[in-house]
Amino acid sequence: MPSATPTQSPESRPNFVEESLYEVHQKVHPRAVSGIFATWRWALVWFTQLIYYGLCWLPWNGRQAVLFDLVERKFYIFGLVFWPQDVIFLAILLIISAYSLFLFTAVGGRLWCGYACPQTVYTEIFTWIEQKIEGERNARIKLDAAPMSPRKLWLRSAKYGSWGLLSFWTGFTFVGYFTPIQNLWGSLWSLSLGPWETFWMLFYGAFTYLFAGHMREQVCKHMCPYARFQGVMFDPDTLTITYDTERGEPRGARKKGLDPKAIAKGDCVDCGICVQVCPTGIDIRKGLQYECIGCAACIDACDQVMEKMNYPKGLIRYSTEHAIEAHWGWKEILGHVVRPRVIIYSAILGAICVAFVWGIATKPALRVDVIRDRATLAREVEDGLIENVYRLHVINVSETPHRYAVTVSGLQGIDMVGDRIIEVPAAGARSFAVQVRVPADSGKKGSNQIFFDVKSLADDKVAVHEKASFLQP
Repeated sequence: MPSATPTQSPESRPNFVEESLYEVHQKVHPRAVSGIFATWRWALVWFTQLIYYGLCWLPWNGRQAVLFDLVERKFYIFGLVFWPQDVIFLAILLIISAYSLFLFTAVGGRLWCGYACPQTVYTEIFTWIEQKIEGERNARIKLDAAPMSPRKLWLRSAKYGSWGLLSFWTGFTFVGYFTPIQNLWGSLWSLSLGPWETFWMLFYGAFTYLFAGHMREQVCKHMCPYARFQGVMFDPDTLTITYDTERGEPRGARKKGLDPKAIAKGDCVDCGICVQVCPTGIDIRKGLQYECIGCAACIDACDQVMEKMNYPKGLIRYSTEHAIEAHWGWKEILGHVVRPRVIIYSAILGAICVAFVWGIATKPALRVDVIRDRATLAREVEDGLIENVYRLHVINVSETPHRYAVTVSGLQGIDMVGDRIIEVPAAGARSFAVQVRVPADSGKKGSNQIFFDVKSLADDKVAVHEKASFLQP
């Protein structure tokens, strides 16, 4: 006989609360703020964008000052010309960037994120445009909540249109570093852009519009790996944006100028402005969070409130975990910031930078590649001479045209048939074939070492002594 399944009354059944694992995105409307750190942030915005938008228009020796010519496989950076053989410099530059990130993070936290990251910079610009068109924070919140109207349609059209124009110009400038921007400008006006220029212009511009205009803090919170990467590099002596809990708590509203001790309160008036100015929408009073990009907007906002309340500034400030616990001043903080890991990072970074500069300064102005013809390793020609065929690839790294003399040595009676004087244009290359002949009794059977000498007729210091092998049958 089957057992009966017990039943529960509605009163005795457990109540389950369904919780979503997905957090609905709430748009962040950062409040405008002024102060020393806001000034520094805008100074970096101007500095980085003047370089980005202006550098590609700067002329240099009849060409663009900075041009990455992928078709010709040449990178022009002012007076320097880099070829694919110079990829080592790119590797060193990436190592310098990595160690700089390590050093800056160990010393001052997410300085890169808060002041120079393109996502931060363009978000700052796009937010400024939004503020100028739609108004300050409260006005923008009301506009979002309001139904569609002619005024809202006009404001949104003006905002999105301004964002679109800036994004398009950003994409145009990006492509201008790979295609001569003067030619690109002419092609744009004549509607004769190539497919790849069009694609990358729209692609880069679209992502600028999307990331800086709509996604903003979502990129920093959920897409950028640096937040997680840099977080593990913090230690108790790293300078971070810190809320002084001991001084600020318990928080609460009060009249201006009232001594907080008289009402058993901390210095925090619980105005919430530090949250309103945060571009990622976090509350710094809850402690250090990975969403904090280190922009220091909350410091400027809190200092202004403290000044109005006649309280000392620095309730929110740059400090360290140890400094907050031990109530250190700046002398003690700086003494602990300079610690072994910082010294090691600085020493390694300095050594790599010196090596990089030395490599750039001593970069040869001439390169020669010698390739022996493997189709015909060795053959006998007139007068019983043994001949090997080579192809010489001469690269003029400098921006001055040169005429070079080509000679060969290394074996008795060695001679060369082919061009002995060649001309290579500025930042150009030339390949040509030469036949090297030696008597049959010269050298040993098998491989023999010979040397090609390529020397500039205008400058004896511009010369290459390149070895090769001569095969005797």
